[in-house]
Amino acid sequence: MRLNLVEITVADLPQIQVIDQACLGGFWSLEGYVQEIERANSYLIAVMNAEKVILGFGCLWAILEEAHITMLAVRPEYQRQGLGKYLVWGMLAKAASTGLEWATLEVRSSNQGAIALYEKFDFKTIGTRPKYYEVTQEDALVMWCKGIHHPEFQQNLEKWHLEITAAIALKGWEI
Repeated sequence: MRLNLVEITVADLPQIQVIDQACLGGFWSLEGYVQEIERANSYLIAVMNAEKVILGFGCLWAILEEAHITMLAVRPEYQRQGLGKYLVWGMLAKAASTGLEWATLEVRSSNQGAIALYEKFDFKTIGTRPKYYEVTQEDALVMWCKGIHHPEFQQNLEKWHLEITAAIALKGWEI
C-alpha cells in the first residue's frame, strides 16, 4: 500500500479532527485548523494512504529562522509503525527546503517514545517549561535541532529517508 505526505486541505479536516480527538484530546477546533491552513507560515502535512485515509499529521510553523513543530499525531492503531518518523522527516525536509535554520518543539516530559523519536532526528533537550500542559500540569521538555540549513543536514535527511523507507516497507507500505 502506498503512503504519501500531502498538504492538509479543508476537505481533510474531518479526518484530522478524529485523529486530534483520539491523540490530543481536541487540541484545536475546526476553526483553528482552518486558520492554520490559511496562514502563510503554517504547514500542515499528513500521511495519507492510497484510499485517501489520513493515518497521521503534523504541523510546523515557520517563525523567522525557526521551524516550530507544534503538533504530531498518528492514529492509535497505526502508532509505532514508522509513520511518526515519516512525518517528522517531512516537516524537517520542508523546514530545510524553505531555508529555516533550526527546529524546536515541546514534548511532555513523560512521553519517552516521542522524546526518543525526536532524538533520532538530532533534537537535544535544552530546557524545561514547568507545568506547561494546563490540564495535567505536566512539564514540557524544550527540544532543539540546529543547523537544518546546512548541507550536512540535507545529507542526514537523505539518510533518514532511506531508513524510514526501509522500515515502512517492513510493515507492507511503500513511500
